[in-house]
Amino acid sequence: MNICFLMYPWEEIDPENDTSLALIHECVKRNHGVALCTPANLTIRNSVTNAFCTVIGRMDKVPASLRSFYKQAEIREEMLPLAGFDVIFMRANPPLDPIMLNFLDSVKDDVFIMNSLQGLREANNKLYTAAFGDSHSNIIPVTHVSKNKNYLVKQIKESKADKMILKPLNGFGGSGVILIEKSAMSNIKSLLDFYVTSSDGSSNYVILQEYIEGADQGDVRILILNGEPIGAMRRIPGSDDHRSNVSAGGSVAKHILTKQEKALCKQIGPKLVKDGLYFVGIDVIGGKLVEVNVMSPGGITYMNKVYKTKIQTKIIDFIESKVVDKLQAFNRRSRLRNEVENA
Repeated sequence: MNICFLMYPWEEIDPENDTSLALIHECVKRNHGVALCTPANLTIRNSVTNAFCTVIGRMDKVPASLRSFYKQAEIREEMLPLAGFDVIFMRANPPLDPIMLNFLDSVKDDVFIMNSLQGLREANNKLYTAAFGDSHSNIIPVTHVSKNKNYLVKQIKESKADKMILKPLNGFGGSGVILIEKSAMSNIKSLLDFYVTSSDGSSNYVILQEYIEGADQGDVRILILNGEPIGAMRRIPGSDDHRSNVSAGGSVAKHILTKQEKALCKQIGPKLVKDGLYFVGIDVIGGKLVEVNVMSPGGITYMNKVYKTKIQTKIIDFIESKVVDKLQAFNRRSRLRNEVENA
């Protein structure tokens, strides 16, 4: 199997904690051909979509540790056609680059892409979680999304809660997430001015969400593969930050899924699969879905450390099975076409 990871540059990988590196390492261990490229390195040559790739050389003996593997891996640069790969694994950091998806549209029927392009288009921002909430469901926190500053101020004033969460619609990694309190209403309008109005005069959507009690104790990151949870961890905020993202200084601990969290996964799993979102990370607080991360969900290395497991093996097993299914479907179609041609 040949797999291309569409991600950030090789030089930016954290050899200790990088989920993408853990996946690459597993592929190399299985003797798969592995390359990676960045969205900026996509190109078209003679009407064929290519990429300037960093190709990882095959290794007679693959080091067991990620750090050693990263240090010893031999890489070379080469332009390669994307349709020649069996898999394109999307691991680019948010925000989503729509031009990148336009390039990939030309190969989506030839290559298994994880996650699907349509799924990425639908789910790349925080509005996707609203698809799981309705008047009969308590699956997501009460949420408002708007550019209208007067409306947002009104919702804050009318809220029964003393605290709410404010965040940009297209933020990621915990960036821009702030806790607001009614006791500081004099600052709310200036905050909204900052979040809604861009320097060029355009306006941005923001999310105003009910504060879930217990959020100060952290959230739960759950990794979901093909609609089923395969790992979880509790993320605990740092002493001077309300955000629990590890990138924002949070720490991690073991977590056993509660009955409510299992029910949540069971409820949203079928839609994720239907949308082609086979590998996602969801963030849960108090049993409620806060975010769905579909581009480059992380956490594998942290979960592996606290549980003494190798979650990446399940993910690569799944990808291999999808490639086999695709090849079998192609061979069956070719055989049937030949029967018709020879009739």
